[in-house]
Amino acid sequence: MKVIGIGIDVVEVDRIKSSIEEFSERFLSRVFTKSEREYCQKQKMPELHLAARFAAKEAIAKAFGTGIGKEIGWLDMEILRKESGEPEVQLRGDARGYARQRGVGQIMVSLTHAKQYAAANAVILGS
Repeated sequence: MKVIGIGIDVVEVDRIKSSIEEFSERFLSRVFTKSEREYCQKQKMPELHLAARFAAKEAIAKAFGTGIGKEIGWLDMEILRKESGEPEVQLRGDARGYARQRGVGQIMVSLTHAKQYAAANAVILGS
């Protein structure tokens, strides 16, 4: 497999927290899937986990070279957690078709967060 793209993103946790406070469910349902919201809401500090997933989606879009928009939307990417704790990316909708066209075989992400920042990097591998 060859590297198709690499992306990275850092987000201020307070920015996500402010968006949640100001726009509530409208923001959450526009950016995060139901499974992502359910997982994060069960955590001690949901905003940290939401911010990490926000950063992961941005990093994936950057790795594709598209950004969030026409080809790939927020809800077209889902960041889940395997039993091992490793994050797993599932593509849906337009993103799935776009990935097929580009020959994507695997998307790997790494997430991290602290009190003030969350970050993620993404590597897209394919043929």
